[in-house]
Amino acid sequence: MPIKIHTGKLFSRRFIYAIIVALSLSIAALTVQAEKNEPSINKVAIVNGSVITSEEFNRELNPIKQRISQQGQKISPVQLEGIRNKILDNLINIELLFQESRNNGIKVEKEAIDSQIKSLKQNLSNDTEFKNFLSKLNLSESAFKLKIKKGIAIQKLIETQIADKIKISDEESKAFYDTNPDLFKQPEQIKASHILIKVEPGVDEIKKSEAKEKIKNIQQKLNKGEDFATLAKEFSEGPSKNKGEDLGYFQRGQMVKPFEDAAFALKTEEVSDIVETQFGYHIIKVVDKKPEKTIAYENVKKDLAQHLKQEKTNQEVKIYIQKLSEKSKIEKFL
Repeated sequence: MPIKIHTGKLFSRRFIYAIIVALSLSIAALTVQAEKNEPSINKVAIVNGSVITSEEFNRELNPIKQRISQQGQKISPVQLEGIRNKILDNLINIELLFQESRNNGIKVEKEAIDSQIKSLKQNLSNDTEFKNFLSKLNLSESAFKLKIKKGIAIQKLIETQIADKIKISDEESKAFYDTNPDLFKQPEQIKASHILIKVEPGVDEIKKSEAKEKIKNIQQKLNKGEDFATLAKEFSEGPSKNKGEDLGYFQRGQMVKPFEDAAFALKTEEVSDIVETQFGYHIIKVVDKKPEKTIAYENVKKDLAQHLKQEKTNQEVKIYIQKLSEKSKIEKFL
């Protein structure tokens, strides 16, 4: 099982794709060949003769502005300028990488593009949903395929020119493990089940009293020796009642505070008193406990090496782009 580090991210096996995502808010910039008399208002940059259009730029900018607005936040002029500059730099970087993929003779087969389209469609209900997906992106299907083509080409470029040349030795990964012990600590975990009688927010005291009476009746059945899982399946109002309200393993910080405090205070096979939370009334049973421990190096060695390779690849890609930029002609119109 991949090991979590403090950032909350899992070590990814598809690290090349992550790099591409990090470089750009889209898979690739759509570009067209510059025309001599084309007005500059229709372009935001020219990279070695290829135009990045204002349409593509706005396609990246508008969703960001909408998300910020939906969150009830306002963008200051300084923040907006920073966002605009970042988007433009990302689009330029992607165009540089795509051009370099062509310089290296990298080709993308039609089958590879079709395969990604097919995979996407399998996650959607029908062709109408696929068209709606493209509409939200403000893309035609042909433009979307071009994006995929460029993304695949850039991925191949990074793999062949950078990632394949990076090797992580056992000494490097072990040194990282030894100098970052907190990253490999697995916190205390418990496995618990619960019985929940819901109390909706804002209900009157009568309904709240009725809910409490229900949970008290269940508690009496437990005290008489009736099976916890059976009672959970019969009476609980939680989403996992058919599984006896088995919550699986969890650690501190994953449950609401009153529930967490009560659960972690219990011993294995012990049942709590009635616990009130924002969701209603609970009775909790702890099934198992796992104390805090440090995961052995041998158990994370492979994923750790992959993580370190990803980090090195990220750094090398930045250097690679900088070198491409230095030998390229880049014009900006923002």
